[in-house]
Amino acid sequence: MEYETIVSEYVDYGRNKFIEVSKKKVVPENAVFLNISKGYYAPNGMKRYQRSIGFPPEEQIITGLIEKLGTVWSSVTEEEINSTAEQNSSRDRGSEELED
Repeated sequence: MEYETIVSEYVDYGRNKFIEVSKKKVVPENAVFLNISKGYYAPNGMKRYQRSIGFPPEEQIITGLIEKLGTVWSSVTEEEINSTAEQNSSRDRGSEELED
């Protein structure tokens, strides 16, 4: 399947990771879909994509996704946030040591 990216927004996280939220169009059918992709920046700065999920641009899907993200987010404790931040920090320090 060939597609064209119409709009993209990025959320950077971690040392060199990103999440891309985009609107894409299937070529030549012009069918539009929304897409969420996970990826990382290669050493040369190029984006490399790992996984993605595409779905139709329907209000029910979008509002459901936002609602479910909010529900899951509200269940995350301060302790879990701190634990994750500590794990990411130690992983980043280990990577820096390997690069030196």
